[in-house]
Parts: sequence; structure tokens; C-alpha cells
Amino acid sequence: MPKTIRELADELKVSKQTIQYHYQRLPAKNRQKDIQGTNMIIPTAERIIKDKIAKPLVANNQQTCNKKATRTNKENNELVATLRREVADLKSQRDKQLTTKDQQIEHLTKLIDQQQQLQLTTVEENRELKAHAQKTSGLLETSEPFQKRQNSTSEEDVYKNKSNKNWWHFW
Repeated sequence: MPKTIRELADELKVSKQTIQYHYQRLPAKNRQKDIQGTNMIIPTAERIIKDKIAKPLVANNQQTCNKKATRTNKENNELVATLRREVADLKSQRDKQLTTKDQQIEHLTKLIDQQQQLQLTTVEENRELKAHAQKTSGLLETSEPFQKRQNSTSEEDVYKNKSNKNWWHFW
């Protein structure tokens, strides 16, 4: 069952700051918070913290009381195994993070490349449209006087034709 920092500090008879110090250096997967945002120490994290705190406590106890026995080979082997597992966990977390970052970089590189290609295409289309618009406006400018003359003469011709023929009179 998870414990708070205060509970673990009371149990190990150390300050809350000592527990907080070791808690902050745990891998992210071993740190949890409850609903109210209180840091909760899961059993795995508790074991790691106890192992780290036990070293100085054992040294202090040996200095004050020579009657206590030192750690056995079995305890040392367990500690080494625990530390190796922790190192392996940290390495796997690092590898996962690096893989994720590599994928993100690759994805963002592709997006930048696509954006640059799209921008180049847009610029080229804009140039073509501008050139086409200039050609079209140039043609319109050169053909306007001709069209005006043609339109004016054709209106005059129509008027003359109508007045000369009087086609609307049937008598």
C-alpha cells in the first residue's frame, strides 16, 4: 500500500527532506501522486529509498554500536541486484525516450519538407497566374482601340441600315 513521505520518514526515523530528496531522484514511473496531489511512495519506490537510506544508517549504527553485525553477502547481493534492475530500468526508459524523440524528429522533418514543397508549388502557381494576367491585360490593352472602332462602326452601320431600309414599315 502506498505511503506518504511523512509516513516513510517516521518509519525510517529520518527527516522528511531526506525522503523527499531520494523520492525526487526516482525514475518517473516510480513516482505517483494521489487525487489531492500528495506524493505517494509505491512499494517499489519504498524499497529503493530504503536501500539508499539504509547505507548511511548502517554506517552510523556501526560507528555507535560495534555489537551489530555487518551486512551479509546475501544482503549485498540483493542490493547489487536491486541497483542493477534500477540501472536497467533507467536505460530502457532512456532508450524509449530517444526512440520517441527520433520518431518525432523524423515526423517533423517530413512535415517541414511537405510544407516547403507546397510553398514552392504555390509560388510557382502565383508566378504563372501573374504572367497569364499580364499577358491577358496586354492583349486587352492592344485590342481595345480596335474593338472601340469596330463597335462604333458597326453601330453606325446598323443605324444606317435601319434608316435606309425602313424595314419596320409594312405599307
